[in-house]
Amino acid sequence: MIATFLALVVKEHKPIFAFLLTVFVGIIIFLFLIDQLAMIIEMLQQLAERANINMVYVQTILKIVGIAYIAEFGAQIAKDAGQGAMASKIELAGKVLIMVMAIPIISVIIETIIGLIPAS
Repeated sequence: MIATFLALVVKEHKPIFAFLLTVFVGIIIFLFLIDQLAMIIEMLQQLAERANINMVYVQTILKIVGIAYIAEFGAQIAKDAGQGAMASKIELAGKVLIMVMAIPIISVIIETIIGLIPAS
């Protein structure tokens, strides 16, 4: 909250400093969350092991979530910098990467469904 008010005040005189402050605070917040993210990832891996789920799929899903967060963070920074068009391109790139990463999971789901359908 303090950084937001400070950025608003600084923006009137030095917009570049306000932008840098916003980026810096965003990175600091992310660094504070790393421990919680590591704990969540560890818990998900333990659950996958207990459920006998192939770890490749869990890792792929975690990568997809990571791409989504990074793309959103990058798009928000671009929007804060007044680069709406660049933000849209970052979001598009994130979505394409997510689709590429999801192909193996989608193909396994389709193969499983096909295996459940009785042959005529």
